[in-house]
Amino acid sequence: MAIISPTFRNPLADGRQSDRALLVRRGVQRLLLDMGAVAVPELSLASGRRADLVALMPKGDIWIIEIKSSVEDFRVDRKWPDYRLHSDRFFFASHPDVPTSIFPEECGFILSDGYGAEILREAPEHRLPPATRRALMFRFARVAAMRLTAAELAGIHLPADEGEEG
Repeated sequence: MAIISPTFRNPLADGRQSDRALLVRRGVQRLLLDMGAVAVPELSLASGRRADLVALMPKGDIWIIEIKSSVEDFRVDRKWPDYRLHSDRFFFASHPDVPTSIFPEECGFILSDGYGAEILREAPEHRLPPATRRALMFRFARVAAMRLTAAELAGIHLPADEGEEG
């Protein structure tokens, strides 16, 4: 691995998402932060799938939010039922140009405009087994710490923990 690179690469962006999907994600992340939650985007799961957003809620619940930027994006995706096996609650998130009627009633739904978001339909709860929860929490923590370290090494300084002194 090169110590010095002539080009800057943001370690917090992987380039796989469309601008529209990133806009939806930003609004959802703002909502989650307002709720006291933290989220890791593009988290690989034990099944080999990659969740768009995995959120750790204030009481330890794990939510997965699958972002859909268009009707076609939803129609071609058949992997979303697997995400229920890795979360306490599962939501779709999209923007106002995508009709909410295409999303299954048995899933939660979040509407995002990029500046904020609103939960329009709560997701039913289906509690994770303890071993699955522990493994996912460990993965969440390791990935978040790796990305924080990469950001620091790239010169991106993120805010300190609210409870941290100094």
